[in-house]
Amino acid sequence: MSEESLKAKQAVVAEIKDKFERAQSAVVIDYMGINVDEANQLRKALRENNVDYNVYKNTLVKKAVEGTEYEELAQVLSGPSAFAFSYEDATAPAREINKVIKQINKMTFKAGFVEGKYFDEEGIKAIANLPSREELIAKFMGSISSPLQKFAFVVKAIAEQKEEGGEVAPAEAPAEEAAPEAAPAE
Repeated sequence: MSEESLKAKQAVVAEIKDKFERAQSAVVIDYMGINVDEANQLRKALRENNVDYNVYKNTLVKKAVEGTEYEELAQVLSGPSAFAFSYEDATAPAREINKVIKQINKMTFKAGFVEGKYFDEEGIKAIANLPSREELIAKFMGSISSPLQKFAFVVKAIAEQKEEGGEVAPAEAPAEEAAPEAAPAE
């Protein structure tokens, strides 16, 4: 192997290490059987969701993860392997790849790391079905806004009644306990 070739491989290994170290998640897929159009469709979907997608030689990835917390991935690195890294949304690679897998039905998950924890194929499939951070926030905001909207409606109705000079019915208070009878005076 020439010195130039060795330096090129070392540069790729360093690049892979850097991506793993910066990523919130990394997902490995078997992309066997997809054609160029399907690969482009996958790349576009991932790019739109800020996911970095690359195909690397398994031997270079094994070298990059050797002795790191990602070393467990080495066990799934055989055959065609592609890597999706996300630096912002930990569920994005699995979620977006899963959407494309459902459309073209050719690729499969191998494994991955999400926030420093290893997940096998089944674990990555489960993560792929989680909603995005934005969806979770929207659901949460929707669940808390509903009671607030009802409260605002009631306050508005009370204010309108007061403006019209009408009586505002007091809120029903819980029944008070009977007061104890006074002790006889001595």
